[in-house]
Amino acid sequence: MRRLRAALTFFFGLDGFLFAGWVVRIPDVKEQTGASPSALGLALLGVSVGAVVTMVLIGRLCERFGSRPVTVAGLVLLAVAVALPPHTHGAMSLGAVLLVLGVGFGAVNVAANSVAVDLVAALRQPVMPSFHAAFSLGGMLGAGLGGLVAGHWSAARHLGALAVVGVVAAAGAGWALLRPALPAPDRAESAARGDTTPADGAPGTARAGRGARRVVLLLGFIALCSAYGEGALADWSALHLKESLGSGPAVAAAAYSVFAGAMTVGRMTGSAMLRRLGQDRCLELGGATAAVGMLLGALAPSVWLVLAGFVLTGLGLANVFPIALGRAGALAGPAGVAAASTLGYGGMLLGPVAIGFVADWVSLPVALTTVAGLAAVAAVTARASRGAA
Repeated sequence: MRRLRAALTFFFGLDGFLFAGWVVRIPDVKEQTGASPSALGLALLGVSVGAVVTMVLIGRLCERFGSRPVTVAGLVLLAVAVALPPHTHGAMSLGAVLLVLGVGFGAVNVAANSVAVDLVAALRQPVMPSFHAAFSLGGMLGAGLGGLVAGHWSAARHLGALAVVGVVAAAGAGWALLRPALPAPDRAESAARGDTTPADGAPGTARAGRGARRVVLLLGFIALCSAYGEGALADWSALHLKESLGSGPAVAAAAYSVFAGAMTVGRMTGSAMLRRLGQDRCLELGGATAAVGMLLGALAPSVWLVLAGFVLTGLGLANVFPIALGRAGALAGPAGVAAASTLGYGGMLLGPVAIGFVADWVSLPVALTTVAGLAAVAAVTARASRGAA
């Protein structure tokens, strides 16, 4: 199980690394295509549509073929798709290739989280945040590398190199993920014992009943609020620094890097925090912290204050999504992960479009305050549903 945990951690990190590499080149691709904020928002919708549509189906594929093979296949597809956006020359063609990228992103995220749920149950430790910490660390490294090469390499060269690295790394590490055996999880015992998250909820069942399905929907909505914020920072943070505050390419790329770094720190300490505070308090505190941080990040007049706001937002959102998916998986297995992920990544579906249109109508800083609003809603929802599961 140690070997499997290391391999799964690597795949989470590689997922974040590849996705962040694309994210930091969004300003270059926007300039290349000549898209307006609203047109770019619609094009970015392709990632979310591809991911959400895939997530609806991927739970069944995981149950039929196994979550680990689907994780490897999804990562390879994501790596190949990352190379495509710089070769488009209009918002429509950009949206089409981002649809492919979204399919790979959705597949690897549901499948990898399903593997993580089973592994957490086998380990009998609340280590789900550590996998998401690897994703955030990969995102921080990918964004940092993107900032370093932004002034020297074209987007096509940079993302093409990432695609090669991604395919080779996924193929090389795939055997380590596929090979180890893993005991079949007892999800009812896991949910009751609280291995996926601290035990302040009631026992779940592998086949979710009506009450468990309602809880999964609530968790999915909380995940939606979190994913909205993560997607907004991924897609718009660099543009906010560049267009609202006049920052250069390297500083603009640092926006997502500091956000991902804060999420990494938050998730690395997430297991200890879960043991101490419990999942309900972590959800409430995380949502409130993200709301305050994003108000600062959206409306502050200086680059350093904005970056400080992004750090607070990252710390606040860090464990909201892992808690929601882990709890849903403990209740209903891959189907629960798929359902919560589909709702959660619906936040990424709404985010690019909503922020793009509000930015056109009012301004980008005002549009980004919607992230603060949904983070506050997540905190309130977690409070209202305390102990529901």
